[in-house]
Amino acid sequence: MLADRSEFTKLKNYVFGSTAAIITNISLIVGLGSAGTGKGPILGGLLTIALADNISDSLGIHLYQETEGLGQKLSALSTVLNFTARLVVSLSFIAIVLVFSAAQAIPVAIVWGLLLLIAVSYLINRSNNRNSFWEITKHLLVAGVVIVVSHYVGSLIGRHFQ
Repeated sequence: MLADRSEFTKLKNYVFGSTAAIITNISLIVGLGSAGTGKGPILGGLLTIALADNISDSLGIHLYQETEGLGQKLSALSTVLNFTARLVVSLSFIAIVLVFSAAQAIPVAIVWGLLLLIAVSYLINRSNNRNSFWEITKHLLVAGVVIVVSHYVGSLIGRHFQ
């Protein structure tokens, strides 16, 4: 995964998991919001993502890095930093839901999430000397598909179970 241990100090190695947290949080807010739920279920879902999903993904990353021979200390540090970055992302979405009404939180979360996704994608691609514009465009397209699917799934569930 990492070219050498000096690569480990680059920002990209701390925030790469943030992209998953961004898209997951947006999709949860959009999906549950489209289903007509209130703030309570949305906050419950976001807290579950912030903790359980984050721990699960961080453990998977940790195990992968150990199998790649990164070493116990660097694997543990990477895991903690990845967990922290993902937690901060999740907490920012929780703050949006706490501050805004459920209906207002959806567009605010989408805008905030897409801005975060652009920033993280830019940092990662810039440090890899890749074309940031094309990579950011691909990431935004994926996020757009996830948002649209989440909206329609949430709407279907909301109509079927209300």
